[in-house]
Amino acid sequence: MREGRRRDELRPLEIVPNFLEQPHGSALISFGKTRVLCTASLEESVPRWLAGQGRGWLTAEYSLLPASTGERTAREARTGRQQGRTVEIQRLIGRSVRAVADLGALGERTLWLDCDVLQADGGTRCAAISGVYVAAALALDRFGLSKTLTGSVAAVSVGVVDGQALLDLDYKEDSGAEADANVVTTGAGELIEVQATAERATFSRDRLEELLDLAGRGIEHITAAQRAALAD
Repeated sequence: MREGRRRDELRPLEIVPNFLEQPHGSALISFGKTRVLCTASLEESVPRWLAGQGRGWLTAEYSLLPASTGERTAREARTGRQQGRTVEIQRLIGRSVRAVADLGALGERTLWLDCDVLQADGGTRCAAISGVYVAAALALDRFGLSKTLTGSVAAVSVGVVDGQALLDLDYKEDSGAEADANVVTTGAGELIEVQATAERATFSRDRLEELLDLAGRGIEHITAAQRAALAD
């Protein structure tokens, strides 16, 4: 047991839909101590390079609040540029949701997805993907555009810690992992993206299969929580 959890058990998961009144769609998602506020906003225009094509666009932005990691870090806006990690994560979020989106059904509109980490304890990008799907679904349903999403999307982290494969790593586990991976799939279990890295030791293909199986079981629970949130 690790901190009272089995190796194949998620941290306590909670998704609060419509957490805010102003956005077209919103959700607060918590994986243990990690909390991410996700919002979705529909705009009646598209980037210039898409104008006149009858298709929409979906894009994401991601940020860590200054004190979300314990020690305050300056907002990236103060430096005038985003860090490489931020750019990588928001591109991942956008790719993940676009994988289950019919941009033709969206029409010439842009769906903005914003993910703000209120508190970070590992797995923030996975929490952002899983939470912003709910926000996006709520926003699209509000405007009668629910057919834009052809499926659901969720993500979870897995890793090898002290030789053991673990699901949903917190910060302590992640920082000491021999290998870790972020796994993004549809609700039906089809892979969208796998980011796997040998941090302290290489790992076999059999180990990767074990991690993917573990992630799949976790995503089943996340997908069920998403459905329950959207049914509220």
